[in-house]
Amino acid sequence: MRKLLLASAATMLATAATAEEVKIGVLLGFTGPIESMAVPMGAGAELALKEVSDSGKLLGGDTVVPVRADSTCVDAAAATAAAERLITSDGVKGIVGAACSGVTGAVLANVAMPNGMVMISPSATSPSLSTAEDNGLFFRTAPSDARQGEVMADILIGNGIKSVALTYTNNDYGKGLADSFEQAFTAAGGEITISAAHEDDKGDYSAEVGALASAGGDLLVVAGYADRGGAGIVQASLDTGGFDTFHFPDGMVSDSLTAKFGDAIDGSTGQMPGNDTPGAEKYAELVNGAFDATAIFSGESYDAAALILLAMQAAGSADPSVYKDKVMDVANAPGEQIFPGELVKALDILAAGGDVDYVGATAVEFLPVGESAGSYRVVDVEDGKFVTLGYR
Repeated sequence: MRKLLLASAATMLATAATAEEVKIGVLLGFTGPIESMAVPMGAGAELALKEVSDSGKLLGGDTVVPVRADSTCVDAAAATAAAERLITSDGVKGIVGAACSGVTGAVLANVAMPNGMVMISPSATSPSLSTAEDNGLFFRTAPSDARQGEVMADILIGNGIKSVALTYTNNDYGKGLADSFEQAFTAAGGEITISAAHEDDKGDYSAEVGALASAGGDLLVVAGYADRGGAGIVQASLDTGGFDTFHFPDGMVSDSLTAKFGDAIDGSTGQMPGNDTPGAEKYAELVNGAFDATAIFSGESYDAAALILLAMQAAGSADPSVYKDKVMDVANAPGEQIFPGELVKALDILAAGGDVDYVGATAVEFLPVGESAGSYRVVDVEDGKFVTLGYR
C-alpha cells in the first residue's frame, strides 16, 4: 500500500510539474459600434474556455485562461496593437476574434500571420475574407455576407418587396454586404432605387435620409450598426417621415435597437446568423439564463473558443503552428458529434486517438476556405421586440 501511495503521489507531482497555463485571447469589439453585442459574445467564448479548464483534461491537465482585448470594431490601429499585446505581452496561444471585418483583416495580415497565430472569428463576415491570404491560420464560425446577401434578397422578394433604398456603413462589412445584396436582389427582379454609404457617429443624418427618401422604395435597408450610424439613420427616418419600415441585416439586430425605438419600427424585418438545431437548444441549456444565449454571435463565439481548444487536444500541442492543421479535422466529419456542454467528452475521445465532428451551438460545418456555411434566423419587429419567424 505504501508503495502504491508513493507511486500515486509521484504521478500527481509529475502531472503538476508538466501542467501549464494556456492563455486564449478574446479580441472583440468591447467598445465601438457593436459593444452591446460584444457582451454575450465574450460571455459565450469564456463559457467554452471555462468548461475545458474546469475539466483538467486539456493536454494532460493544462488550465485555460481567457485574456480580453478590445478590437473596437472600427479602429484597425487599435485592434492590431491589442492583438500584438495579446501575443507578445500576454503570450496567448490562440485568438477568438477579431470582431468586425475591417479590423479582422488588419489583424490577420499585420499580426496573426507574422506571428503564426491562429484566429477564429465569430463575427467577421466580409466576403473578401474568404480569399484573404492566411497561411492556414484564419477561420470563422460566422458565415460570409455573400450568403447573407442572398438570404436577405430572398426574404424581401418573398415578402412582396419590389424596390428598396439601401444605405450601408462605409467600411468592409457594409460595402461587402451591400454589394452581395444588390447583386442578389436585382437578379431576383428587385430594384435598388439608391445605394449610399453613411459614416458612423454623425450628429445628424437628415441629409442622408433626405436623399434616400427622394429615391423612394418600399422600405429602407439599413446595413449598419445598431449602436452607431445605423441607429442614427433610423432616427432621422422616423423624425422626418422618410421611412417608417426597415429591413435590418445582422449588425442591426440588437436589443439596443428595439430598446431605443420600440414599436415605432413595428413591421420591420431582418435576419441574423442562427439556427434551431439541437445544438442551439443545448447551448441555451448550458447558458441557463446567465446571459442571452440567442444573442447575435454568442453561439459562434462559444464555438470559436471550443474549436481552438479541441484542435490543440487533437494535435497534442498548444503551439499554433502545430494545431492549426487540426481545426478543420475537429470541425467536420468524420467523428462523434459534439454539442455544447460536451467538450469534456470530446477531450477524452481525442486523447484516446479518436475523431470528433464538432457541431456546437451553430451547426458548425466548415467550407474548404475555413468558414461556416451558415444558416440565418429571420425576424420581424412586433410590439417593439424582435420576434423569430423561422430559419433559412
